Amino acid sequence: MQGTVTVVKAENRGTIGTSASKKLRRIGKVPGVVYGSNSKPILIQLDHNQIAMSLDVEAFHSSILDLDLDGKSEKVLLREYQMHPYKRQVTHIDFQRVDEKKKIHTNVPLHFIGEEDCPAVKMAGGTISHILNDIEITCLPKNLPEFIEIDISELEIGNSMHVSQLKFPSGVEPVLHGQDDPVVVTAVKPKGSAGDDEDGVDGKMVSSDEGDDSSEKSTDSDGGSSS
Repeated sequence: MQGTVTVVKAENRGTIGTSASKKLRRIGKVPGVVYGSNSKPILIQLDHNQIAMSLDVEAFHSSILDLDLDGKSEKVLLREYQMHPYKRQVTHIDFQRVDEKKKIHTNVPLHFIGEEDCPAVKMAGGTISHILNDIEITCLPKNLPEFIEIDISELEIGNSMHVSQLKFPSGVEPVLHGQDDPVVVTAVKPKGSAGDDEDGVDGKMVSSDEGDDSSEKSTDSDGGSSS
């Protein structure tokens, strides 16, 4: 489903600084900021448990969100969040305002289908390696997809799919940052398949020269003169 809007409730945050943020976290709040769209940044605070649960939902990371700030609503996009090093605690969160007439840049997840039925797995016993799990795109907010679906049901062993082979929704384009055509997914041959170790033991080739050197060293060791 495209253009899913999730409501995020927030309040204005009047205090700033490390000490103030620590106090907020102790009472179950998450300090945050809303910025962008040629308006000044606004410091906000949100309920920790609601944000923590929202972050567990994949679509929350790639949807236009409806931020309810003290009764006033505006469209935003999740830009960044920080977690405690070892606790399951959200320590800070950033949202960017969205202008519905301007294109946005964001990452969306990739969903792979047909993996179990592709020839690489079903016929050749190979494995599928996901080189990318998400991809950066640009589009108008109304065209933002929650994910990009990739059908790999015809992928053969040893072959790969590149970004140029993906089907993007109308109005959505990939952002490659100068890369020619990145690999998205590849079908890897199973280990120990025929041809892997044909030229040597344990995949190591021994040349005739190395064999001669070994013989000479053995002869020197056994028949060398003693002083």
